[in-house]
Order: sequence, then C-alpha cells, then structure tokens
Amino acid sequence: MATHDGSTRYHHGNLRPTLLSVARALLEEGGPAALSIREIGRRSGVSAPAAYHYFNSLDAIAAALAEQGFVELSESIDAALAGPRRNLLAGGIAYVAFARANPGLYRLMFGEGFQAYSKGNEAIRALRMQVYRQMKDDLEKRLTPGDVPNAALFLWSLTHGLALLMIDGQVEPDAKVEDILKLAGMGLPAAR
Repeated sequence: MATHDGSTRYHHGNLRPTLLSVARALLEEGGPAALSIREIGRRSGVSAPAAYHYFNSLDAIAAALAEQGFVELSESIDAALAGPRRNLLAGGIAYVAFARANPGLYRLMFGEGFQAYSKGNEAIRALRMQVYRQMKDDLEKRLTPGDVPNAALFLWSLTHGLALLMIDGQVEPDAKVEDILKLAGMGLPAAR
C-alpha cells in the first residue's frame, strides 16, 4: 500500500499470531530473558509500536505464551492419558517430553523472568491447576480423599523437577524417564 509520500506501508493483517510465533522462537533461542518487544517487532517486520497495538507490554506477551504453553501441555497429557496406557506414568512421560521439547516456553510457564504476571494472572493459574487436576483425577481412583492432595503434589514435584534437571543438562539426555517415574508408583496401591 503506497502512502502519500510514495513509501510503502507494510500491511500484515492479523499480526498477533505472528508476534506470538516470533516471541516463542526467541524464547527457545535464549530463554525468557531473550524476550524483547523491539526484537519481536523487528523479526515480525513491524515496529515496536505496532507490536504494542496487540500487546500492551512484554508481560502481556509472556502471559499469552504461558497460556498457550499450558494449553499445549494439558493437551499432551490428555493425549497420553487417552492412549493405550491411560495412567499417570504415561501422563508423566508426556509432561517431561513437553518440557524437553519446549525448554524456554516451559521455564516461562512457571514464571522465570516474569514472576509478577505469573503469580497474579488468573488465566495462567487456572491452566496450571488444570494440569495439576489431570494428575489428581487418576490418584482419586487409587487413594483416600485425604491422601490425594499430597500425592498429587509429590508427583507434580517429581515430574517438574525431573523436567528441569533434564532441560538444564543436569541429567544425561538418554536418562530413562519412564524408569525414573515408575519408582514413584511402586508404593501406590492398584486402582480400585
């Protein structure tokens, strides 16, 4: 589209998905610290003010990415739980696999670099709790109601910790995720 001074204006249509895609690529390149509206705009082919039209702050971009990540993580766990194994082990394996495939996004989802938005954002909190509930649902078939919250927190802590150890390179990349997670289930009673 030509302007009155003869220059060409860039028309992008719906820029929001492009901005998020570019931000996610930046995240995977350099972690949450690599996010910058100026760089996201530059790589998207627009100015920083154009990016601000869709996201009023870097926290807003981080929140949108975290929401996207929790939706994808939940879908990964759901797919694993709907598969032939249909158990917590399958869900735990899917959880760790998601973190390993998306280390920058995974860190951001749990607030790295953006603690303020992470603690106060109700949408992110609800999505985080949805992942937690996915673990609790299976435990409710195995344990008394009073034991479920602690068992769910134990399993989430285990999978989250293992995921972080793996994406930080503190554990060998060929570590047997399934064998490690199986150890948690050795003391759990069979499903009722």
